[in-house]
Amino acid sequence: MDVKTAKAAILAESRKPLIVDEFELPDRLDVGQVLVKVLYSTICGAQINEIDAVKGPDRFLPHLLGHEASAIVIETGPGVTTVAAGDTVVMHWRPSAGIQSPTPSYRWRGRKLNAGWVTTFNDYAIVSENRLTRIAADYDLKVAPLLGCAVTTAVGVINNDAKVKIGESVVVFGAGGVGLNVVQFARLVGAHPIVAVDLLDSKLDMAMKLGATHRINAGQAANLEADLRAIVGDKGADKVIETTGAKAVIEMAYNLTHPDGTCVLVGVPTEKVTIYTLPIHFNKVLTGSHGGNCVPDVDIPRIVKLNQAGRVSFDGIITHEFPLDSINDALAVMRSGAGGRILLKIAGD
Repeated sequence: MDVKTAKAAILAESRKPLIVDEFELPDRLDVGQVLVKVLYSTICGAQINEIDAVKGPDRFLPHLLGHEASAIVIETGPGVTTVAAGDTVVMHWRPSAGIQSPTPSYRWRGRKLNAGWVTTFNDYAIVSENRLTRIAADYDLKVAPLLGCAVTTAVGVINNDAKVKIGESVVVFGAGGVGLNVVQFARLVGAHPIVAVDLLDSKLDMAMKLGATHRINAGQAANLEADLRAIVGDKGADKVIETTGAKAVIEMAYNLTHPDGTCVLVGVPTEKVTIYTLPIHFNKVLTGSHGGNCVPDVDIPRIVKLNQAGRVSFDGIITHEFPLDSINDALAVMRSGAGGRILLKIAGD
């Protein structure tokens, strides 16, 4: 490969700032590997969880992060057929068409630098073929990263996890990158009412623009659950989508779900949750979401068509933009909850 080094934000120690530094790439690509130039990446809550080691001690330090981005293909390894040099692609964490390659062999400061099948907080990345989906070169490259996780997850939550039907009531806890898209896809399939719940009025304003019929600022509600039942009915909402991962919110989301309804947990909890499980023995469904079980090479082209036809909009979902060198400032905004999706300019124009 002509590219010998790259720049990245590296997680060297859990719960510490990322280190922006150069690292070394291998001499050649393995079977199924693709070298890409990363243009723009957005930040998902999953990266915060990785930095904070919420699943326990991190056995892979130091390592690279990020799983949703736009990129240009520079070179392909043996066996790659779904993309070619010069293609514009979405980088995503859900596997799709193509080979699942070995993970890349990087070096940093004389030691191994770990990376998974896709990383996006680096200006050049070796990615598994099945973590790339080709898009038109003229598609908005700042919007395209949303298709790698936030938007596709929301589509999958509505279609696959919650299976929302026309006229069903939907409550969405958390109006961030995933929650806002859940709102607009709930509108697209004919849900009613659609209630957005958040702590920030700016996010709730955006939720209303994207299709919410009602909004509640949870920080200002005297009795949030009562207020929600007044909108969706005493028995609760047909479908409740929880995106925050907060213990109290998860418990409320489950309690608010109709006895014949479905509660989908998108946010990853950081502490144990207490629920009364008897309703699950009957018709209530509680399920976690794994990226909405989306299929990127199928779902991304469909979403692009909807976006280009004006059926869905991603305007305003990205609220902040930072250069890669300022990634720790970007992460601080992410942690504050003040932003929607936060964009990193990796190597974009």
